[in-house]
Amino acid sequence: MIENYGKKCKNKIDKIGITTDNLTARGGLPFVVRYIESINIYPLLERYFGSIRKSRKGMQISELFKQIFCFFIDGTSFHLTRFDDLSKDRGYASSIETSLKKMASSHQIKRFFGAFSFVRNYLFRRILQRQFIWHLRKTKPEVIMLDMDTMIMDNDSALKREGVEPTYKKKKGFQPLLLKWGTCVADAVFRGGSKNSNHGNTVIKMIEHIVRKIRSEYSENVPIILKDDSGFYDKKNFRTFEELGIGYVCGGKIYSNIRKYVDNCSQKAWLNITKKKQEWKILEFGDCRGTWSKFRRAIFTKPVYEDNQKLLPFARPERIWYTNLGRGGNIDKLIKQAGLVEYVSPEKIVKIAHSRGSDELVHRSIKDFGTEKLPFKRFESNTAFFYSMLVAFNLLETFKEDVSKDVIPKVCYATTFRRKIIDIAAKIVHTSGYLILKVTEETWKTLKVLRLWDLSGAPPGEALA
Repeated sequence: MIENYGKKCKNKIDKIGITTDNLTARGGLPFVVRYIESINIYPLLERYFGSIRKSRKGMQISELFKQIFCFFIDGTSFHLTRFDDLSKDRGYASSIETSLKKMASSHQIKRFFGAFSFVRNYLFRRILQRQFIWHLRKTKPEVIMLDMDTMIMDNDSALKREGVEPTYKKKKGFQPLLLKWGTCVADAVFRGGSKNSNHGNTVIKMIEHIVRKIRSEYSENVPIILKDDSGFYDKKNFRTFEELGIGYVCGGKIYSNIRKYVDNCSQKAWLNITKKKQEWKILEFGDCRGTWSKFRRAIFTKPVYEDNQKLLPFARPERIWYTNLGRGGNIDKLIKQAGLVEYVSPEKIVKIAHSRGSDELVHRSIKDFGTEKLPFKRFESNTAFFYSMLVAFNLLETFKEDVSKDVIPKVCYATTFRRKIIDIAAKIVHTSGYLILKVTEETWKTLKVLRLWDLSGAPPGEALA
């Protein structure tokens, strides 16, 4: 039985009222804003997109991008009318260090994205590449493992959009091509939904450009290995990768003559590899398709056990992978110099191929962070919106690595990050000429707020620009 039921007690709310205190439910945003400013990305944005601003009376490009990045990182709503709500929220404006008068409206944001053309949108790719090289310089990996894939963006229920076309998943939408390194998007090409994985010469141009960037701005000798699926199975791609001196592990197609050869091989030719509760049989051989000028290394795999359960022969999903690792090319010399000779073994190549599963989770992370349904009817405006989302996504990923990794795991979805870091109650006060962000004592201890503040203002490594 509840004591004092129906009686007046000090724990019971009797009245409601209005406070003039400057409060915000996004108390974690100041740390992200501080971090974005400290890595010095705004001069880069002003340099590339400053010409969009036609008058000094207009809002600065850096201020617009700051509000757009915070719009994505906040993630409450991805409707552009959200900017109208935020422009009236004094607490939100204070949390992103902007005066209420300078908060952008939805009409300003629409005009901003409406000013983008094909040429201007290409500059977003330079920013993504710059973020990637900047990340490489901080982490200094001994081998760079890139993953290439397309991402389906479902716009089936949206109004008519330029470029929204049927995709292979039987949904209308966009199908951008993404090049990823870990959780970082190194480069991207925004495309219509009907464009297949290997459409045109986009893949070759993208890889040539990113390899040139790595070699000139990071290291001439670091081994580069590209992973992709059977959608990129093409002799032109293989030849380009080999000429560039990079390694590749690409999914192939199981033709009838390959099936016949595999079925006739003796059991002694097969190798067994295990990983936790799973076991595979692998068969290595040289393969030369009808139009190829040379043999390439092929590795055929089929699972035997999955979660300690033996699979029947007809239930075993079989795959074939093509690679130039271990073929004596330039990539093998770079791998040997780096002391990573295990990378040419068939067991390691199969593990590299299987790691694509975790790489594809980046697509889920991007969709969890942003939105699949883009707001504009014009293709160029949606392109700019999409690239802005990717730049903001990269900023959040580096923030998790540079600042908040002691508070929350680096590998987590944006929703988890928002609930634990961004969505905290805070009070912003002016006193003695200072603007002070105040949080509860429990939040201060749990999130190690002082540590977050120090790291967000002075992250490790050099500045982005």
